Amino acid sequence: MLSQAAGRSLRDDRDEIPEVDAAGFRMSMRHLAGAVSVITVGVGADRTGFTATSVSSLSAEPPAIMVAVNRTSSSWPALQRHRAFCVNVLADDQQFVAERFAGRDGAKGAERYDGAAWRPLATGALALVDALTTIDCELEEAIERHSHAILIGRVKAVTTRTGAQPLLYWHGAYRHISNHTG
Repeated sequence: MLSQAAGRSLRDDRDEIPEVDAAGFRMSMRHLAGAVSVITVGVGADRTGFTATSVSSLSAEPPAIMVAVNRTSSSWPALQRHRAFCVNVLADDQQFVAERFAGRDGAKGAERYDGAAWRPLATGALALVDALTTIDCELEEAIERHSHAILIGRVKAVTTRTGAQPLLYWHGAYRHISNHTG
């Protein structure tokens, strides 16, 4: 157990640690490899979506997932209106979908869905046909912190594609798993 004097000393030491700058933090996060997902939200002309690597399982009982979204994103108001979304985990042959939903070609809103096959889900969100896996969610809670919101989605349905590899994002570029070992 630490004495009060030692506790004060530790607090004083923390005060001397410099703040992490945003550029340094972003560079650090580039070293964190992640699966690439497209989050779809909305219906009809009011549909949109975004590319994300900040997706994580929250719990198995009940099935729930977490997704982070920038609150300046055009998807944020649609999420608040529709209260449902689909996590489409992309296979390595679906990089074009990731780029489209990241806005690389200037497409916005419902235009982002052009060029790929989609199917409607029970929540109203759309699932990418042949995604590695799709996770249909009702928005249970949105926790607003800093520039983002953490979406907690209650999983309503899942589908999985077999025989495909994931699309990954690492160090500022899309990556693929290699079967080469050694």
